[in-house]
Amino acid sequence: MKPIKKNERIPELQLVRGMAILCVLTVHASASATVSMADSSYYWLYNFANIFAKIGTPTFILLSSFVLFYGYFSRPLDRKLIGSFYRKRLLYIVVPYVVFSAIYYAMVQLLSHQPLLSASTLSGLGNKLVTGHAFAHLYFVIISIQFYLLFPVLLAVAKKWKGIVPWLVPIGFLVQWGFVFWNKYLQPVPNKGSWSLSYFSMFMLGAALGIYYPKIKPWLEVRLRNGCGSRFMTALLLWASWLGLSVAHVSLYYRARSFGTRYDSLWYEFLWNFQSLTASLVLIQAAFLLSRFGSPFARKTLYLLGQSSFGIYLVHLLFLTGYDLYMPNFGTAWLAHLRYLGSWFFMLGASWLTVAAAAKFVPMAWILFGNLPGRAAGGRRSESGAKPLSGTASL
Repeated sequence: MKPIKKNERIPELQLVRGMAILCVLTVHASASATVSMADSSYYWLYNFANIFAKIGTPTFILLSSFVLFYGYFSRPLDRKLIGSFYRKRLLYIVVPYVVFSAIYYAMVQLLSHQPLLSASTLSGLGNKLVTGHAFAHLYFVIISIQFYLLFPVLLAVAKKWKGIVPWLVPIGFLVQWGFVFWNKYLQPVPNKGSWSLSYFSMFMLGAALGIYYPKIKPWLEVRLRNGCGSRFMTALLLWASWLGLSVAHVSLYYRARSFGTRYDSLWYEFLWNFQSLTASLVLIQAAFLLSRFGSPFARKTLYLLGQSSFGIYLVHLLFLTGYDLYMPNFGTAWLAHLRYLGSWFFMLGASWLTVAAAAKFVPMAWILFGNLPGRAAGGRRSESGAKPLSGTASL
């Protein structure tokens, strides 16, 4: 049998993950300020940070799909491959999700002075596990799990009927916006934000990028060579569209939050969808630019951050909750600003240090943080080490 040729590694994707997790931390660090700092003359800055950085979660979704289709589309689809796929997702995604859901749920119970072990508590935890509502950010892991359940089916369809591949992105938009209109005009969907259909365009765009990557790589790199003017102009249009959509989205929320202006919910859906879509492509292009022109320190830092991004995503709100509980509120305005800025640095430093220490010193740390750099299930060194596309820590 002819050996399967392995795809080239794409280290730039780890840089994108690093940038995406920084966006997630920014959203959460600024969230409470969009309420408590409403009378501040710098409120526009908090609103800007909170909305401009909302691209983190959908970017992770696109990257996950990108990696899956890039890694699996050229491989024979058989029972062994599917079994390996689900085993990895069970170990490195589902197990950490369940563990952290229990941790966050227990924390909420303790802070609200509710019993930890009772029939109602266990029943409540079960419901939270299904919906991803054990804490504010865990809905995203449920969405990822839903995509993992769909992936083998979508992969099989794309491999069998290759004529459908060019239509993946339009299909993604049709499914997502069909879900939006169904929820708005026909039947409201409980826990709408916990359904993967809310992000289906991002998932299908990632699939198309993964399948077509060898062909579209020159467009992502945007190298200034002879005859590449069309690529440069396309990149310029992409970045301009991202900035325009981001400013419009930020302005929409600012007027709604500051002046109570009411807008149709479809505007929020539209702007977030297309801001996220263009931003994820911009971040990928930015990663390629960083890999060529960025300093070695910046590249290495973002790369290492990207490797730990899943663990940081899971644990960071534990540190933010502790910070908010024990860091005193200051009466002086400029100290209040420093308090919010400090929460960002505290989340980043404490979360990253925790995940890095677990990867180095804790046996079976994958139970908490998934497939950490250089680790495999059971605490063994992974053969793939820290390869950018190895494991499932890509979310």
